[in-house]
Amino acid sequence: MLRSQKKDANGFTLIEVLVAIVILSIGLLGMASLTVGVINRNKFSNDLTTATTLAQDKMEDIRGLAYSSVVSETKAVLPSPYDEYKREITVTDNNPATGMKTVTVKVYWGGASKEDHNVELKTIIAQ
Repeated sequence: MLRSQKKDANGFTLIEVLVAIVILSIGLLGMASLTVGVINRNKFSNDLTTATTLAQDKMEDIRGLAYSSVVSETKAVLPSPYDEYKREITVTDNNPATGMKTVTVKVYWGGASKEDHNVELKTIIAQ
């Protein structure tokens, strides 16, 4: 007498579970690297916004000065809480015409030297 053996079709095999875990792991690793990229871009965007604001603030201060008081400043680290940034002001006299000054405000940040990235704003001031 041959007995027919009945296989239990309920549940998952070990191979099916392992394949599912591998697929899930690949998906989660992809999401993790994407998340790291998003975090880094958000940090850069925040730094860029801060640098632009610092440059704009200094430009507004310069616009409020008398013509003769507008002078260049060497590159220097800004005071706390902006000590991750450096600022430099360059003034070119009689440019683009006599009686005018071209003012360039540059703010640097990033890296060990705090100079990996920069924002530059220019304006012309007349007498």
